[in-house]
Amino acid sequence: MVALVRWSIFLLIAGLGAFYVLTMPRGVDEARFAGLTGDANRGASAFHAAGCASCHTAPKTDFSTEPVLEGGRQFPSDFGTFIAPNISPSTTQGIGGWSLVEFANAVKRGISPDGAHYYPVFPYTAYARMADQDIADLKAFIDALPASDTPSQAHDVGFPFSIRRTLGAWKILFAGTDWVLQDADTPELIRGRYLVEAQAHCAECHTPRNVLGGLKTDAWMTGAVVPGEGKVPGIDPTSLDWAEKDIAFYLETGFTPDFDSSGGAMVHVIENMSQLPAEDREAIAAYLKALAK
Repeated sequence: MVALVRWSIFLLIAGLGAFYVLTMPRGVDEARFAGLTGDANRGASAFHAAGCASCHTAPKTDFSTEPVLEGGRQFPSDFGTFIAPNISPSTTQGIGGWSLVEFANAVKRGISPDGAHYYPVFPYTAYARMADQDIADLKAFIDALPASDTPSQAHDVGFPFSIRRTLGAWKILFAGTDWVLQDADTPELIRGRYLVEAQAHCAECHTPRNVLGGLKTDAWMTGAVVPGEGKVPGIDPTSLDWAEKDIAFYLETGFTPDFDSSGGAMVHVIENMSQLPAEDREAIAAYLKALAK
């Protein structure tokens, strides 16, 4: 009996040790960012494609080319309600004091400067595919925006989801950098894949999730139910039969081929997409049609 208790204690300690090691935050390779200098002009494109203002401006804020990223928008989910933080250049309440490596750890790995895991409502699983130079350019653009000293609000997340360490295990299961569309064989498709799967993180809304909140890649872009938004339509070729030119036109204007207009969260998406070059919107359309292959 004593031996059984000892073995049970040993296995418990070993299991806790393995959990601690496996769920440890793992940051980016700092050497990759040591020689990078961001360009705010280039960063504007990454900023709009990534939709940063859509989540991090205050509720009911109109579109602006110089948004105040003070946070405050609420995002209900099956795991609790998440509240977008202040990511303005404020050195007291925002991210103005962050280094490029700290910013890259947040965007690409979902890790805070103090080493905590961020919740994946922040789409770092998509941003993980972003190029290092785009990360540097994005930071340069955000650093040039107006600062706000509005404090970030705490998320309303109950136990056990409030234990952030468990997100290390979630990342092992669902945070990879492989492309879903493997056979992007033209410059247009490569650019479209980068925009859709990385910067614009379209799958975060348009792809269903499993019970743990991971994206079902075998149902890529087939539509989903998003708390607070309702049913989000599929945009794969089976669900959406629009021509490429119609998709590109919609992303620029918000008007469908049937002369309807976008609504809900897509209004913000259109505001961002309309700021991109026409070639980018065309690349996104080409990518969506290529999912049929």
